[in-house]
Amino acid sequence: MRAEEPTGCGNRDSTCRPSRPDGCANRVTAPARFGDNRRVRVGLLGGSFNPAHAGHRHVAEVARRALGLDQVWLMVSPGNPLKPALGMAPLAERLASARRIGDGRRIVATAIEAALGTRYTADTLHLLRRRFPRARFALIIGADNLCQLPRWRRWREIARTTPLAVLPRPGWTRRALAGQAAKRLASWRRNPHGLLHNPESLARHAAWCLVPAREHAASATAIRAATRRGPGLTKRRFP
Repeated sequence: MRAEEPTGCGNRDSTCRPSRPDGCANRVTAPARFGDNRRVRVGLLGGSFNPAHAGHRHVAEVARRALGLDQVWLMVSPGNPLKPALGMAPLAERLASARRIGDGRRIVATAIEAALGTRYTADTLHLLRRRFPRARFALIIGADNLCQLPRWRRWREIARTTPLAVLPRPGWTRRALAGQAAKRLASWRRNPHGLLHNPESLARHAAWCLVPAREHAASATAIRAATRRGPGLTKRRFP
């Protein structure tokens, strides 16, 4: 995968960052495959995005504001080991749907995992820290994934090295907070504002938090089901 291109600016320098309207000197771009030395706070929202929808955008926006992030990367997975391949749209199609809900600036869609050749989150995080040594990453997950976290490969390593921001999900939040991962990590739970602002505690063990937010009912599964039911439903607007 080639590096994502910046929007609204002819400069392809990945250190260019967007905060000033008078030029590209501060423009933030999408992640480059081989990394860079930007000092930024980045939320990583991974998933199949099959397809991406308003619920993903809601999670990205809420997490960005609550954690004080410079960017949220919508990391479109080449293949989730915990999800069946049947019914999975091609990567290019899913990446295109993620780009449609992003803005190319603060919320950026990327297929960087395919470029890195990683399939498991622990491996992706390891390579991202090596290639973006000055970035501070937080992994954004739904409450359903906090429940399933003990099934992830090297999940204790993930929790120890990467701050986790958990967003409420309908039917999952209470179960997740009473689950195995939440209990094992109880000593490192913090409020959202403190998640990335305490490097001393991060050196010992990364923190995690529950980000207060309304639950969003949009579901990729429901969107796919409606699409299969007939052409008359494919034009329906989902929340």
